[in-house]
Amino acid sequence: MSRSDQPLYLPKMRPLPSRRSVVMSVLDVGSTKICCLIAKLIPQDENDILSSRSHKVEVLGYGYQRSRGIKSGVVVDMDAAEHAIRLAVDSAERMAGVTVESLITNVSCGRLQSEIYSASVPLSGESVCEADIQRVLSAGSSHSVTEGRAVTHALPISYTLDGSRGIRDPRGMMGHKLGVDMQVVTAEVPPVRNMEHCINRGHLHVETMVATPFASGLSTIVDDEAELGVACIDMGGGTTTLSVFVEGHMVHLDAIAVGGNHVTMDIARAFATRLQDAERLKTLYGSPLASSSDDRDMLTVPPLESDSDLPNQIPRSALTRVIRPRVEEILELVRDRLTASGFAGRVGKQIVLTGGASQLTGLGEVARHILGRNVRLGRPLGVAGLPEAAKGPAFAAAVGLLIYPQVAQIEQFEHKNSRSGWGGQSGYLARMGQWIRESF
Repeated sequence: MSRSDQPLYLPKMRPLPSRRSVVMSVLDVGSTKICCLIAKLIPQDENDILSSRSHKVEVLGYGYQRSRGIKSGVVVDMDAAEHAIRLAVDSAERMAGVTVESLITNVSCGRLQSEIYSASVPLSGESVCEADIQRVLSAGSSHSVTEGRAVTHALPISYTLDGSRGIRDPRGMMGHKLGVDMQVVTAEVPPVRNMEHCINRGHLHVETMVATPFASGLSTIVDDEAELGVACIDMGGGTTTLSVFVEGHMVHLDAIAVGGNHVTMDIARAFATRLQDAERLKTLYGSPLASSSDDRDMLTVPPLESDSDLPNQIPRSALTRVIRPRVEEILELVRDRLTASGFAGRVGKQIVLTGGASQLTGLGEVARHILGRNVRLGRPLGVAGLPEAAKGPAFAAAVGLLIYPQVAQIEQFEHKNSRSGWGGQSGYLARMGQWIRESF
């Protein structure tokens, strides 16, 4: 079996210390931008709106670069991507006055898949103890180790005890047989391996990887929404992701390799203009919704050839006719994926729309029509010190990476002592082998 065919179980983080502050660094690698945030996580009292968060987040440093070498979340040019990552991290380091050695990053590549697995184990005593919890989590996770895929998350959704379902925390309960339903998220190994290798080339250690839709949901959804049922749609440049939260847990996620950049390319092709000019047209004048003045409003389109005599003039309605089909395609794909997941009925009437492409004028109204639900724009919540430019939906995933350490304790995890990446006896592959030996 080649290395790319071997299964991987990506180790997770240990819980944050409950009584002292820590400094964390995160890296959001997307198709449009690369963003590094350095923040202090400070223990806090319970928050009524965001009660699942154990720490306040204060951003100390911020670095931003236009993405290079990344397409639909996949590394396509190692040198270009490494250079952009180095620049983003360097900017954040200089602002925060610290040196980044390890960080948390996101993963959108590798055809993310989400499946629910069930497992059960007999209790070692009369009541459920921590060792029983760990045994049943290991049993559930073991079902998901398949060739060629990396397990990015193994999240318990609910427990059963002697057939009684819906138990959130079985510790201390009496019984004979403990079961668990786990949501396991996987991605193809080669793209994940390439992403970490690219980051390692910048002398940075990847502490853990978090699925982008999970991170986006963590930063934009409030506790009541997650409890009642909600879907979070993150429309990025190269990918659109979906995460579903029910009864306080993420129960499903998905990713589609279509995003806002595809709208930009449609405009560039339709009007024979450069991509940067097409992006400007989309941002300033674009909408999937027609208005009564669109035929009268004329827009200037710079030509593709720099030596052309005159720019083109088009009515705004022509721009709308190019944008709407692609927007409808993306939203219909999301709707169909949500229906296929089996969780559409549990989402209720609420959709959170986030990501850079979600800011397109009129998108919310089209989303309400196609998805048949209330739609609100999701911005990062409960984070202090963000620069004004980073407070919008485009930075939902980056901020979510800072929230993730506060919920990481629910995952089946392994401690990472090494800084050596994939290779060698202390790398990911060695730790995966150790996990398999312990679990079986």
